[in-house]
Amino acid sequence: MNAPEAPQFTPHWLALREDADADARATGLLGPLRDHLAAAGAPRRDGRLVVRDLGCGTGSQARWLAGRLPGPQHWILHDRDPALLALAAAGTARLTAHGTAVTAETREGDLTDLRAADLADTSLVTASALLDLLTAEEVDALAAACTGAGRPALLTLSVTGSVALHPADPLDTAVAAAFDAHQRRRTGGRRLLGPDAVAAAAEAFERLGATVLHLPSPWRLGPDRAALAEEWLRGWVGAACEQEPGLAPRADAYLRRRLDACAAGALRVTVGHGDLLALPPAAPGGVR
Repeated sequence: MNAPEAPQFTPHWLALREDADADARATGLLGPLRDHLAAAGAPRRDGRLVVRDLGCGTGSQARWLAGRLPGPQHWILHDRDPALLALAAAGTARLTAHGTAVTAETREGDLTDLRAADLADTSLVTASALLDLLTAEEVDALAAACTGAGRPALLTLSVTGSVALHPADPLDTAVAAAFDAHQRRRTGGRRLLGPDAVAAAAEAFERLGATVLHLPSPWRLGPDRAALAEEWLRGWVGAACEQEPGLAPRADAYLRRRLDACAAGALRVTVGHGDLLALPPAAPGGVR
């Protein structure tokens, strides 16, 4: 089977998933976040909240979150891909928060080297679909930066390894297990956390004294999101076969069955994600 690679970082894939992401994000974390920002007297730049979006992609997190936070705001968009950064900046330039324009700047480069001192003027650190792409050491460093600076972090849509397809198929379990192993793979000398990311991040922040709240944020894909379900299926099965080549002889027919059911409006998929809000200790020691 020549399975396609998962289209995680293309503008097409990011646009396709944006509405599902928006519906999935856990709005129950926003109240505690807004309360914290108000009570803590969050740092501001020229009267604006400063939000750092790590691995911003095309800026979907800003498009979802800006109007749900008190304005005015300034967003610092971090990504390694200059093309995605350009799209994110253009999209953010059209945003308003409570009638006030949202401004933005971009930072190209490695987001894993942020330290507490870099967050001195930051009100909030946020990211979407990022934690599962990091290593345990990188998550520890992110937690240390945020708690060391006394800044909250809202980290959304990390995969949890939970996938449910209806109707069920005998090969579902094997494909899911191989995909999870692929998410935890070693690449470029880095061991990715994959579905262990939410638990690892919660532990890292709590170890440093933060209060951690987390809620599920699953995708629910049915006939109304058939295009996304189709792309997700191709990537899911493709990654599973990359990890376990022995699946390939059966996976070709499996994928055809699943795609046929999707096209007929007969397939429903729930893809588990988790959202995490980490609030720094009540009396942070300041920027270190």
